[in-house]
Amino acid sequence: MINAIAGRIAQSIETVGDTVSEAFFEPVLRLGVTGLSRAGKTVFISALVHNLMEPGRMQRLRAVQRGLIRGAYLQPQPDMTLPRFDYEAHLASLTGDSPRWPDGTRAVSELRLSFRLDRTGLLGGLGGPRKLHLDIVDYPGEWLLDLGLMGKSYADWSAEVLARLPLRAEASAFRAALDGVDAQARHDESQAQELARLFTGYLTQARENGWSDCTPGRFLLPGDLAGSPVLTFAPLPGAEGKRGSLWREMARRFEGYKTQVIRPFFETHFARIDRQVVLIDVLEAVHRGPMALEDQRRAMAEVLASFRPGANGFFSSLLRGKRVEKILFAATKADHLHHSQHPRLTALAEAMLREARDRARFSGAETVAMSIAALRATVEETRSHGGQEIDTVRGRLIDGRQAAVNAGMLPEDPARLLAPAREGAQKWLQGDYGVMHFAPPVLSRSPGMGLPHIRLDSAAEFLIGDKLV
Repeated sequence: MINAIAGRIAQSIETVGDTVSEAFFEPVLRLGVTGLSRAGKTVFISALVHNLMEPGRMQRLRAVQRGLIRGAYLQPQPDMTLPRFDYEAHLASLTGDSPRWPDGTRAVSELRLSFRLDRTGLLGGLGGPRKLHLDIVDYPGEWLLDLGLMGKSYADWSAEVLARLPLRAEASAFRAALDGVDAQARHDESQAQELARLFTGYLTQARENGWSDCTPGRFLLPGDLAGSPVLTFAPLPGAEGKRGSLWREMARRFEGYKTQVIRPFFETHFARIDRQVVLIDVLEAVHRGPMALEDQRRAMAEVLASFRPGANGFFSSLLRGKRVEKILFAATKADHLHHSQHPRLTALAEAMLREARDRARFSGAETVAMSIAALRATVEETRSHGGQEIDTVRGRLIDGRQAAVNAGMLPEDPARLLAPAREGAQKWLQGDYGVMHFAPPVLSRSPGMGLPHIRLDSAAEFLIGDKLV
């Protein structure tokens, strides 16, 4: 206990020292980037960094408009215990002769981008350029969802998970195994491992099939915890079991997961974020149907409930620790739709997250939803079909073929999708929403021009623009 207290005091002193240093000398802004699987985190970071270093396409960023950025360059990140985000390898994947999407996020990583900026205001004529360090922290959205488990008991979590399993065919093997389990019987380790294996298999398949809420997230990305007791549990029905029972042991491991896996992640990484991007593949959820869209809405509400939103101040960050002050909800892959539909995609994202956004705004955080494409993979075309003019997007498919597609018209009123989703509809009564999986475009780049995008400059202006001017 004494060692734990001493460690916390030392950490607090270190935090205060870092805060004072950052406030008075070279300020540091920590930007968290997360999203659920295949939402485009790696592409977003790579494209953002490239466009900030080659800002010819970032005209909605005020600092670019006013010529305040003298230079932006990469530096070693300050946290030597974290892997570096492999920007160069990811950029090479996106811009090579045969471009491909880079591998997704599997662990926490960090990248520091430093700016040399002209001074503005009353101090504009004094001294040389000022510096700003942008530390970009990439972490899996599956781990972020885990933060919602901190306020739940094992019994509550089990009841929630078991309630949704009948709607998911991916859970059939795990549900069949549960039928023969007596949760109140004495704990048997081989039985516990088999249940955990089947439950992990269900989570893996559910994620592959587009379900959003697939906690615990470390079951999907175990790293060096693979096979450990904190990843060897599964939900069980019933109330608290007697000492030595399977139910009691599963509950003990669930609590261990919270204290030994989730809490260290929160204290070490998540609690230090200043600004946050949450990437959402809304189009994929719409394509998969009402249940997938409702599942995504609930999952994203859980995500925001995990933040500590609020306005940062110098003394408040000294005394209480940092609070997330700006949150961007970005509906990705806007390039899969004609630009005339982008306002509808944004409206759908806003409606999905209204309750969560209102909660964050009430606490002082500034939130915005927008539709973006960090790397634009398509061009727009209007084609004649059946005597009608149809707006399409055309791009290169994963197999190399060119294709033009109209993904279907999103409704002007988001309630036409969200209402049946909330009511448990099995399929859309009207509309057929398709999704094409485009490959990155073959690019011919010009000096000073970053990767082509849709509203990445608007996203950057919201997230860091105030710190650059």
